[in-house]
Amino acid sequence: MTELPDDWQDRVDAVWADDGLDDTARIAAIDKLAVELGPRHPVALFERAGARDSAGLEREAEPLYRAALDAGLDPRRRTRSVIQLASTIRNLGRADEALRMLRDEYDATRGGEFADEAAAFYALALVSSGDALRAASIALTALAPHLTRYTRSVTGYAGELIDGRA
Repeated sequence: MTELPDDWQDRVDAVWADDGLDDTARIAAIDKLAVELGPRHPVALFERAGARDSAGLEREAEPLYRAALDAGLDPRRRTRSVIQLASTIRNLGRADEALRMLRDEYDATRGGEFADEAAAFYALALVSSGDALRAASIALTALAPHLTRYTRSVTGYAGELIDGRA
């Protein structure tokens, strides 16, 4: 069900890369490409959701993300969709729901391709829910491996934030 024509994703990527498009034009271009895959194709739904989300149309994006997840996305897009849906839900004022989704995704992606992305959005949801110390700990833990120095120290301090010792 997630099969794509050979150049389809390249054409979608070109739409995303085109800085000359405004939000309305980007949505129209993505929708036109999505028609090629059909109304229930998970990747088409995912791209349509992303276009609306990027344009600040979270209420339109949410059901498309949910439909994409229900239709069965490949693992990479599933993770991206969960992160993006949770961010959308947070922006719609439902931080607790977003927090649950992102906590699960954060745990599932540790050490994986989108671990830092999950951590970043999990930290944002934690701030929205009033837990800024845990958010800082999550963000610093994600950042620490990318530092040229002090990785061990920053990791230790990040742990101390939630242990109450920092």
